[in-house]
Amino acid sequence: MAAVRLTPNAVEAVLAGDVNLRPIVQVLDVRCVNVSADRWRGNVSDGVNTVPALFAGQLSALARSGAVRGGTILQLDEYVINNVGGGPRRIIVVLNMTVLRAECDIIGNPTITPETRLPNQNHSGAEQFNGIRQPSVAANSLNTPTMLGHQAPVFQPTAQPSYRPAPSYKNHGPIAKNEAPARIIPISSLNPYQGRWAIKGRVTAKGDIRRYHNAKGEGKVFNFDLLDSDGGEIRVTCFNDLVDRFYEVVEVGKVYVVSRGNLKPAQKNFNHLNNEWEIVLDNGSSVDLCPDENSSIPSQRFNFRPISEVEDTPNATILDMIGVVISVSPCTTIQKKNGMETQKRIINLKDMSGRSVDVTMWGEFCNREGSQLQETVERGVFPVLAVKTGRVNDFGGKSVGTISSSQLLIDPDIVEAHSLRQWFDGGGRDASTQSISRDATPAASRNAIRKTVAQIKEEGLGMEDKPDWVTVKASVIFFKNENFCYTSCPNKEGDRQCNKKVTKGTSGLWYCDKCNREFTECDYRYLLQLQIQDHSGTAWVTAFQEAGQELLGVSASDLSRFKEEEDPRFAETMLRCLFQDYLLRLKVKEETYGDERRVKNTLAKVERFDPAGESKYLLDTISRLVAS
Repeated sequence: MAAVRLTPNAVEAVLAGDVNLRPIVQVLDVRCVNVSADRWRGNVSDGVNTVPALFAGQLSALARSGAVRGGTILQLDEYVINNVGGGPRRIIVVLNMTVLRAECDIIGNPTITPETRLPNQNHSGAEQFNGIRQPSVAANSLNTPTMLGHQAPVFQPTAQPSYRPAPSYKNHGPIAKNEAPARIIPISSLNPYQGRWAIKGRVTAKGDIRRYHNAKGEGKVFNFDLLDSDGGEIRVTCFNDLVDRFYEVVEVGKVYVVSRGNLKPAQKNFNHLNNEWEIVLDNGSSVDLCPDENSSIPSQRFNFRPISEVEDTPNATILDMIGVVISVSPCTTIQKKNGMETQKRIINLKDMSGRSVDVTMWGEFCNREGSQLQETVERGVFPVLAVKTGRVNDFGGKSVGTISSSQLLIDPDIVEAHSLRQWFDGGGRDASTQSISRDATPAASRNAIRKTVAQIKEEGLGMEDKPDWVTVKASVIFFKNENFCYTSCPNKEGDRQCNKKVTKGTSGLWYCDKCNREFTECDYRYLLQLQIQDHSGTAWVTAFQEAGQELLGVSASDLSRFKEEEDPRFAETMLRCLFQDYLLRLKVKEETYGDERRVKNTLAKVERFDPAGESKYLLDTISRLVAS
């Protein structure tokens, strides 16, 4: 095979800004500079001059396997030039290349200067040349050329004319700023060493604007996710002024070209995309809508897990899931730990694995997709729901909940959804299914199983250090109409509301002992005492704000006003809930009142009785008993 000829003056031309040259160079040395991130760096030569080179992530496998090493002849197909640390020192970032020869004697007499020498590299004795061992492989025993590590036909490079830089380069005069549009590269090729770049992708998710407060003051932020035709994903984040600039521009499902911005390590606590980087836009960034002509960019990327696998998935795992919606609970309002209120709705999914699971919707999901699903199921139609980026919860069995980056797609036009629809309509509707969310397995703890009222007493539940959580199917048979709520403090400290009891003074103002303040108005919060009954007996239960409103369907302030005005709606509200069957989630815990210790039952969750769901539960219970 003829000897390879390196492109004359290639290093000078590349550093002068010529990114269209496609020069033939030789690798002098290669080493890993970041083991965890699998990043490789080296020096390349044109036979006279040398320049440091950083290989993009998609090329790391070639260096790691030894396909690219000291002596390898390359053709640089795509690359960019970056200044290191903002100083005069420059480095080539190789994005794409062709391996012409895996091994070759060092060509010419290149010298590595201190500015281009790799850190911690010895240059003594026989290694004075460039710190590498000279290969002793004859020219007639060279390997077959490869293209990005794959076998390709033998490539005979043609001789290229010597590069003669323009006078401005010889005189080291000022170089005009390159205002040409940045070349679009795959998302997977992005790295912090690139100067000018652009990516093209479809927006698959867009978060709401969030407010924050830290040591630097208050601010706002939102983010969106991009997916390109190669399957690469990355999150883009905008802060403050850029929120105003880009929030209305970005729409889910549309394709954009995003250029310029800062690449920072992805915050894996909040960013669950398969990318080690995320983009933070700055004042020089652009987000340009482009025609959706590239049908190769999918609308979404899923990695579905069957519900049967969710059963053994660790808590807090992020996953994708798809199933047929079997039931949808009414939307309820609950109070979070920070005192703020949010919406909650539970739906039940089943799939072909023979399992079903509860999916808990939070916030706006309840009003958007939740309302649509409820209306659809009430008409007797059971849609397919794809859950993108749901979080596994193991409280009371396994369930999946939405987070801020979750997406819920109703009857998506994908293969998995069509297969589920065909299965469900072809007999899957009547297939026996075991829930992994309620009383899922025989090995479930006592906190996750169904009990009767009598069993709560007989088994001594609530007598240990931690409370017991049980579900009871029972009816409400009596309410205490007196003192069903209390007057509470409306004062907020940050996002948390005080909610302590307030009393009305002679001045007509409401006074809070904790806050030491007076208020012209107060809030009302439920403190309901009710009696429940099943076939085994009766028990007293206390319902606080969220559970009380979930049960009665009206706020405590409205019900208090009905009673004060002798409005007939007060009695109607109470009577409407009596002698109706519910699934009641109870917290059972022994408490001390004065010198007396007694078990207290607190209502944590109310679920309307569903005959179909109860029948499935009983059939599953019978199946487990028969199997055991």
